[in-house]
Amino acid sequence: MGVGGFGERESVGRGEGEPVGFGAVAGVWPGRVAVVEGDGGEVTYGELAGRVHRLTRALARLGVRPGECVAAMLPNSRAFFELRLATGQAGLYFTPFSHHFTPPEVEHVLVDSGARVVVVDVGLVEVAGPALDAAGVPVERRVVWGGGAPGWVAYEELLAAEPATPPAEPRAGGVMLYTSGTTGRPKAVRRRLPAAPPGPSPYELDFMARCGVGPGPFTQLCAAPLYHAAPGLFANMALQLGHTVVLAERPRTEDWLHLVDQHAVDFLFTVPTVLHRLLRLPAEVRARYDTSSLRAVVHGAAPCPPDVKRRAIDWFGPVLYEFYAATEGGVTAVDSADWLARPGTVGLPLAEVAVRVLDEDGRPLPPGETGAVFFRPVIPFEYHQDVEKTRRAMCDGYFTAGDHGYLDADGWLFLRDRRTDLIVSGGVNVYPAEVEAVLLAHPEVADAAVVGVPDEEWGQRVGAVVRPEAGADAADGLVERLVAHCRGALAGFKVPRVIELRAEVPRSEAGKVLRREIRITGA
Repeated sequence: MGVGGFGERESVGRGEGEPVGFGAVAGVWPGRVAVVEGDGGEVTYGELAGRVHRLTRALARLGVRPGECVAAMLPNSRAFFELRLATGQAGLYFTPFSHHFTPPEVEHVLVDSGARVVVVDVGLVEVAGPALDAAGVPVERRVVWGGGAPGWVAYEELLAAEPATPPAEPRAGGVMLYTSGTTGRPKAVRRRLPAAPPGPSPYELDFMARCGVGPGPFTQLCAAPLYHAAPGLFANMALQLGHTVVLAERPRTEDWLHLVDQHAVDFLFTVPTVLHRLLRLPAEVRARYDTSSLRAVVHGAAPCPPDVKRRAIDWFGPVLYEFYAATEGGVTAVDSADWLARPGTVGLPLAEVAVRVLDEDGRPLPPGETGAVFFRPVIPFEYHQDVEKTRRAMCDGYFTAGDHGYLDADGWLFLRDRRTDLIVSGGVNVYPAEVEAVLLAHPEVADAAVVGVPDEEWGQRVGAVVRPEAGADAADGLVERLVAHCRGALAGFKVPRVIELRAEVPRSEAGKVLRREIRITGA
């Protein structure tokens, strides 16, 4: 592991001989704090284990059988962990989904997943209720968390009716998440449930270790939406490794630093957009907070501009870890030292993961040549009830998320961009992420996104939308300064031909640019 890795910054004895697996941790350290909620409330491992056992029995009493699905529409809360752990020891699928969904989106997930029980936050019953009606979910299987609501089963009453004894025959469950891609309705990534007892797999433990995260009485900040794949995985693994999880819901930029300082956070998962915003805070604001406790700042979900990453390493130290993954599976990871030695890489493949770069005819490309990135998932999956989508995404057992990149001679993976985002101008490929990285390096740019604009002569030309930093004078030649900045760092055909200044750049909650929502009117 590179400089500043997990083992090099821990205290003597921390992590050595620590139990692994939620049940084991709760048995050995029942008094250790498991979760700190947003309002400051705490629950210990022993208390959480008792509630998980009660919930497991309650789901069985409601008639949910192994292999069936429990869905949840929740903000970041303790209920997420209780549901994930309970389904994870009852042989069930757990499907958390965005609490920003509209009723039609909720209905689609519930019908497609066949959810037998649905748990909804009390503040969302008005949105969810009509969707549950349309999906035909019976009232006795509609559970409300965080209070009471007419026509709903109260979560706490459900638990109170059951004993806190563990199930006689625990069985591993799984998570079935919905991923939308660029077109069509969301599809669920479904894996066969393992015939094994609950607990983290060797693959998951290797993934965490490659991201600098290991077992012990550490603290992990969970501030990204838990219904997304990566935040949910890191949060769940925190409890499998004995960490104390500090929950936050949509913290402001400075709040991230306050939480790290207040709770002496060891590990956190975030996205490049957050890193960029943290670096844009005034130096005197950043200096107010002690971040020296951080052992691993893990980022993924979207490309990280090299300038942002270098400055983050300079600030936090060599504790940044990056991974490349999709809802369909993890692929690579890299620590700070290896990234600094090979700037731009997203790492080497995880254990048991194989990566290929293929041309348009499905033939392997030699090192250094850009093509479609395919990887062989450790755990095979299918898109639920969509055989054709599964077939289109696979090639000889290898899957692609649509990303393009290349492998170097030593097997390190470098990403360029998604194939669907590629701009072809005059027959030449332009990768938006490269242009965005240059724009984001400009001190007057808070956020940026690059898209292709139709052009009769060239097919497409490069266009950009930019959110200026507060205080930037848009009327004082900002666009002209940005064009000049790009010309100093990019080949002429990559320089944006049109730049529009916007109040916001559309991004998903996972930090991905929503290019399909961008319309450049000045083209």
